[in-house]
Amino acid sequence: MRERKRCPRHPGYILKKLYIEPLSVTITQLSQMLGVSRKTVSAIVNERKSITPEMALRLAQAFPNSMPESWINLQRNYDLWQVAHRTSEWRAIHPVIDAEKYSGHAVLA
Repeated sequence: MRERKRCPRHPGYILKKLYIEPLSVTITQLSQMLGVSRKTVSAIVNERKSITPEMALRLAQAFPNSMPESWINLQRNYDLWQVAHRTSEWRAIHPVIDAEKYSGHAVLA
């Protein structure tokens, strides 16, 4: 597994810095456009709530230059980094197979 040194940005930060601030849209206005509560958008922007698949669809619809997969990938990368750096038990797990021996072969059906 390739390990990142720095934590990826939370998608709420991206939403704030690349969309909300440059477009001078308020959290209240965006929440109305998205059809969700102000509290929900505020929690995402303030990095207290994750982007769900449904929210990713809403954001991609509101901002046509983005895709739902991009929002989900931002969230996934952030979540994985957080867990990888918050816990270490997973590092003690040994591979079930020798990856080099089976590279290029489908092992699991």
